Amino acid sequence: MKKNILQRLIIIALVTLASLYVVFWPRHRVTAKDFTYQGINDTLRENIRLGLDLRGGSHLVMRVQTEDYLKTLTENTALGVQGAAKDANQTVKEVRPEVSNGEYRIVLVAGDGVNGTELRDNVQRQVDLSNWINSISSNTITWTLPQAAQRLLSDQAVNQAIRIIDSRIDAVGVAEKTLQTHGPQGSHQILLQMPGVDDPERIKKLIQAESRLQLVHVVSPPSPQPVQTYATEQEAIQSVGGTLPPNRLVLPYAERDELTAVEEDNQPSERPRRYVVVERPAVIEGSELRSAEAVSQTGVGDSYQISFALKPGGAQKFGSWTAANINQYMGVVLNDEVKSVAFIKSQITDQGQIDGRFTKESAEDLALTLRSGALPASLVYLEERTVGPSLGADSIRSGVRASIAGLLFVIVFMVIYYRGSGVNAVIALLLNVMITLAGLVFFNATLTLPGIAGLILGLGMAVDSNVLIFERIREELRTGKTVLSAVDQGFDRAFVTIIDTHVTTIVSSLFLFIFGTGPIRGFAVTLVLGLLANLFSAVYVSRTIFIWLLNRKGRRVESLSI
Repeated sequence: MKKNILQRLIIIALVTLASLYVVFWPRHRVTAKDFTYQGINDTLRENIRLGLDLRGGSHLVMRVQTEDYLKTLTENTALGVQGAAKDANQTVKEVRPEVSNGEYRIVLVAGDGVNGTELRDNVQRQVDLSNWINSISSNTITWTLPQAAQRLLSDQAVNQAIRIIDSRIDAVGVAEKTLQTHGPQGSHQILLQMPGVDDPERIKKLIQAESRLQLVHVVSPPSPQPVQTYATEQEAIQSVGGTLPPNRLVLPYAERDELTAVEEDNQPSERPRRYVVVERPAVIEGSELRSAEAVSQTGVGDSYQISFALKPGGAQKFGSWTAANINQYMGVVLNDEVKSVAFIKSQITDQGQIDGRFTKESAEDLALTLRSGALPASLVYLEERTVGPSLGADSIRSGVRASIAGLLFVIVFMVIYYRGSGVNAVIALLLNVMITLAGLVFFNATLTLPGIAGLILGLGMAVDSNVLIFERIREELRTGKTVLSAVDQGFDRAFVTIIDTHVTTIVSSLFLFIFGTGPIRGFAVTLVLGLLANLFSAVYVSRTIFIWLLNRKGRRVESLSI
């Protein structure tokens, strides 16, 4: 028996010391200051992650415009179909995308005498049309995007947007964020919570920043003639016959001077806007980018430019194209604006740069968005809330006061009603709180205001477990059993009831965690941790204390203070 008690005491001591270490031990180099009141308070703030409602920060709900994504997909696929039909040496009168009322189609009108089935097969061998349903009527081939494929592609666009937002947020050091899908199925909403963010506007701009990078052929007489630019968009269209061919595009060409803008009146400083004609599709897309970095321009003060490198596949394609287009002009297009134009002196493989007098911050942000990739579609904000740090501090104080008040009330009640056994329950209760907090820190969970409510509810259920055990012991004593037998029977018979109540509550909490949002999930996490801790404290620890009391050397217990 003594050996059993010793084993129990060692286990309890190890769990207690481990919990104290996890909660109160600093994560940095320990100094004497860490053991002062302020040092302990700072350590607790460092170890216990606080949610948005306690720490302050920004809460954003945004929606991915999946309709734009599907429209762009349809238009790009139509260009691919046109190119594939041309490569097949088939007569094609027209290829057009059709988007209306949630319907997405690509219509190919073939010339007279063309075998529609053969043309369709040739196109589908070169263009990925696996999500599209095709039909042939006379000399017209139609590819339609069904509803099931629309839902699948839209969900993929949302997941891609989440990954891109996540990489952008991580790169600027926003820790402890919550980023997940939001709202009912098919709403295409994203929830982002950023505790402690002191510059939410920059984060919003960074999230929405587009990064569509393209390297294109600029339609112009070759070097040494200057690149052909136009004063107006209409003038540029007139230069190609008055009607823009499907493989041509008119884009603005403007060189910004951001440093001048910052120094003067914070308004963008630009040279007079010009226009250029470019070919499409692009030679290189941003998806073929390997890296992008902001680098200082030597000899140009605090001015920065963007240096980028291509992946092997893109570098090979780019090298072949530049080798075949010596002295032709190439443009670097970013978000449908030509940032720079240069003629090709020799073959270029995997290196390039975007010139322009960027500030350090704007260059770093642009390089980040290029590395993370382009968002599949634009975002619109549906909800935005900002919680100030002072409001979060008030919530912390209110939560702590409520927890302490509830704990003191329970302690007083247990000691008065159950006397000596109530002290046993109080010890188990305090250990329950410590283990629960250690669980939050160990699993890197976030404590929210509803989480504090879950902690208080867990204390209530811990007390309920002690009440079940003590009342069962009282019943066994009334039947005339010895104290030792009554304690054993009381714990054994109450254990089944305690397990039932805890398991049902844990299952309910798991549903809250799976289907709930940030604060509700915080409630579920603290409640589950509290219940698991209670199975150890209220049953194992409390029983160990009774065993120790009833088996002390040289003393036989005839009665129990309960």
